[in-house]
Amino acid sequence: MAFGKTITMFLIEGEASGRMTCELSNWTGLGYRLPRNKVKNCDDREDLKGPAVYMLFGTDDDGARLAYIGESEEALTRLKTHVSEKDFWNEALVFVSKDNNLNKAHIKYLESRLIEVAKERERYRLNQVSPKLPRINESDRATMEAFLANIFFLVDVLGHKIFEDNAAPVSEKGEQILFVTKRKVRGCDAKGYPTTDGFKVLAGSKAATEPTPTMPKGRIQLRERLIAEGILVWSRDMKDLAFEKAHEFTSASAAAALCLAASANGLVEWVTEKEGVRLKDFEAGNA
Repeated sequence: MAFGKTITMFLIEGEASGRMTCELSNWTGLGYRLPRNKVKNCDDREDLKGPAVYMLFGTDDDGARLAYIGESEEALTRLKTHVSEKDFWNEALVFVSKDNNLNKAHIKYLESRLIEVAKERERYRLNQVSPKLPRINESDRATMEAFLANIFFLVDVLGHKIFEDNAAPVSEKGEQILFVTKRKVRGCDAKGYPTTDGFKVLAGSKAATEPTPTMPKGRIQLRERLIAEGILVWSRDMKDLAFEKAHEFTSASAAAALCLAASANGLVEWVTEKEGVRLKDFEAGNA
C-alpha cells in the first residue's frame, strides 16, 4: 500500500527560480536546488561548507541532457570550482546531512551508487567513470541506502528523471506492454514503450534505411547524431539500420519519425504488440 509523503520546500530568496531547500519529514537529510548564477551567494549557508553529494545538470547544443555527479567534504568550495571550470550546467542539486553525520566514506559510497544507478537508467549522459564502491560496515550501508532512496525521490520531484526507472507499462496480469510500429516500411521494425518523459525505443529495433522527403530536418539531424554516437548502427552489408542500444525520445512522434524516417504521428503509428491498440487509445484508457 502506497502512502503520501510530506515535502517542505523553502524559497530562500522568495523567488521561484532562486535557491531552494527541500526536505522530507523524519529524514536527517537536506536538499538544495542551486541555480548556477546563485552559487556565489551561498556563503551564508553553513551546511554547504561540509560533506555532501551533488549533481550538476545541463544540456548540450543538441538538447541532450547532461549530468555530472560528485562528492566533496567542502561542497561549496567544489561548486565554486565547477562554476569556473565546467560550462555545461545551469543547476546543481546538493544533499547534506542536517545532523552532520556524513563522513568521507559515506559520501564516497553515495557518489558511487548515484553514478551506478544513473548509468543503468541511461536517461542523462554522464562523461565520467564509475568510482569504486568503498567498503563500509553493514549498518552504515543500510543507512546510506535509505538516504539514497530519499535522494532519488527528491531529485525526481525537483524535475530531473535521471534516476527514474522508466520501465514499460504492465497489464493487470503483470505482463509488459510493448508497442511496435504499425507500418513496416523500408526496413523499419521497431519496438518500444511510452515513458514519463517521452517514448523509449528498445535495442534491436530497426529504423527505415532511406529517409523520405517528408522527414523533418530536425529529425534528419537527430538521425545523423545517433549514428555518429553509435546508437544507430548500420549492418555490415548496409541493408539494416538498427538500435545498438535503447534510446529515449522526447515524444512518441519523435520516436516514430526517426524509426520511419518520415513525418509521423506517434499516437497512431505505435500500436500494442499483441492487440494492435493505438497509443492514442491506450493512453486515453480505451484499450
